[in-house]
Amino acid sequence: MVSGTGRLAATVGERTRRILYGEPTPAELADELRWTTTIDLAHLVMLAEQELIDAPTAAALVRHITVLRADGFDPLHGKPMPRGLYLAYEQHLMQALGADVGGRLHTGRSRNDLKATVTAMRLRAELTDLTAELIRLQAVLLARARMHDDTVMPIHTHHQAALPVTYGYYLTGVAVALGRDITALRQAVEALSRCPLGAGAAAGTELPINPARTAALLGFAGPPRHALDAVASRDTALRGLGAATGAALTMSRLGTDLQLWSTTEFGFITFPDRLVGGSSAMPHKRNAFLLEHVRAKAGLAIGAWTAAAGTMRATPFTNAIEVGTEAVAAVWPGLRAVLDATLLAQVIVSGARPVPLRMWQRAENGFVGATALANRLVQQGMPFRTAHHHVGAAVRAAVSRGATRLSTVDLPPDADGLDVSLRELVVEQCAGGGPGETADIFAAVHAELVDHAAWCSALRAGLARAERELATAAARLAGSPR
Repeated sequence: MVSGTGRLAATVGERTRRILYGEPTPAELADELRWTTTIDLAHLVMLAEQELIDAPTAAALVRHITVLRADGFDPLHGKPMPRGLYLAYEQHLMQALGADVGGRLHTGRSRNDLKATVTAMRLRAELTDLTAELIRLQAVLLARARMHDDTVMPIHTHHQAALPVTYGYYLTGVAVALGRDITALRQAVEALSRCPLGAGAAAGTELPINPARTAALLGFAGPPRHALDAVASRDTALRGLGAATGAALTMSRLGTDLQLWSTTEFGFITFPDRLVGGSSAMPHKRNAFLLEHVRAKAGLAIGAWTAAAGTMRATPFTNAIEVGTEAVAAVWPGLRAVLDATLLAQVIVSGARPVPLRMWQRAENGFVGATALANRLVQQGMPFRTAHHHVGAAVRAAVSRGATRLSTVDLPPDADGLDVSLRELVVEQCAGGGPGETADIFAAVHAELVDHAAWCSALRAGLARAERELATAAARLAGSPR
């Protein structure tokens, strides 16, 4: 039985081994080997087609790997792993099938391109799942925006009431921003179109392998463009996490607004009991605590990206533990945090209930029509700076006498248009992407949503086709005579 590397006669001690390779739970072990063995099946199909190993040998390996997958890799649970999980798995194959069979699986590849391929496949899957959930969140935002396209409220700048808008307009704006985050994630997924398998340790191989075949079986558009780049680079992981972090930041800002608006002082938003928490000490409390989780997840994503980028910094441009193992390990918790934030945001946005009367009152009493009034004076021929001064002085006078609205006594004698309703003011803000253009903006964002959903569906359909093709090819190979 072949063991060790031939060059080395000993390995690290048990404590060091735990630091390097950890102690994977059965679930973690099965998850890692599920990716690895999927690649193995594609690799074996290709090796047999290229006649780099004979069909009976490939068939024996395929059959045994298939049984291992069905059994949840039970034979490997609790086994010593002096050189990590992959080599323990390969050692098991040699023990079960003999070195002459088990030892042929690794023909024409390296742990370097294998690990890069595992990362690419897992990243593709997680980014696709996250993108699908963000698309659902965008759909929820637009559905609620349509429902409340006439719910007038004040929008704030510097936490002060500024202009009249609608709650639907606000939600549409968040949907616009989230759409850019989804586009960035799509681009990150599309950057994963090349399969690293075939790159070998860093410079390909002299064996006549067919990387395009394994790429197709694993759902990639093509083989590696450059072997060294394929094993050295994990910028796709950073790009994907960066795009996900952008989405988390968008959601955190939404969360800040909704939590502020749900306070008694604002009273713009209420949440059903299922979306709030009580206090262990104060019986009157209704805490919108889910929003705090949404906001916190953005911090976790930022931390994960910073950790991954910092770990990759100044590493040699070749296969490196810092890049392929340590940095990538920081990515997964970050993506998980963004996915959790997205799922929470979906139920929060769906469950949030605006209080139209309160919103209207705060807009009416917040002088949010002042800018429109100044613009009316401009339309009557007054310079804007002069109009700005007159209206500002009128607001000052109203506030001085304790009023919350302007009256004719506060305005210049020739001022016109004081009695325009807030709803009319909202409609008239129809230039520059204002709320008067909400219908057109909504239609454009909805079209983008449909495109995002179609892209995601097509991607998943393509991956499913590749999975079926691989299953068929592996089953056909497994049926080869011994």
